[in-house]
Amino acid sequence: MHISVQEAPFDLGAASAEFAAGHKDMGAIVTFTGLVRDLPDDPLDAMEIEHYPGMTEKALQAIAQEARTRFGLGDVLVIHRYGRLLPGEMIMMVATAAPHRKDAFEGASFLMDYLKSRAPFWKRETTSSGAQWVASKDEDEAALTRW
Repeated sequence: MHISVQEAPFDLGAASAEFAAGHKDMGAIVTFTGLVRDLPDDPLDAMEIEHYPGMTEKALQAIAQEARTRFGLGDVLVIHRYGRLLPGEMIMMVATAAPHRKDAFEGASFLMDYLKSRAPFWKRETTSSGAQWVASKDEDEAALTRW
């Protein structure tokens, strides 16, 4: 299991290949990459992501361990960036490895839902209208009820 909270961009291809290497006993690997999405009504200049070092890694480790146990995952990778990000840049990556594809997909989906709603990151969007903190969305909270 590998958890990384980092400011620097990551190489999606290299991270995926490194994660997949050596998993001869796994039948499925699922990856997901989150991007900074532009805003339709007021174009996004940048998104700033803040976190508390130490606390954030511990929370991500706990979420990843729960996914690993719950879905029988052989391995988990979570990369999450912080700092100033521009539209189109990668924010995060989740990868899961499992003996069967259903578990790999469900484990990845579980991780993404919990990372979106429970990971201790704070996001501020800056547009030509100014800067504002991103509030949690009801649909993100509702997604947790399926788990």
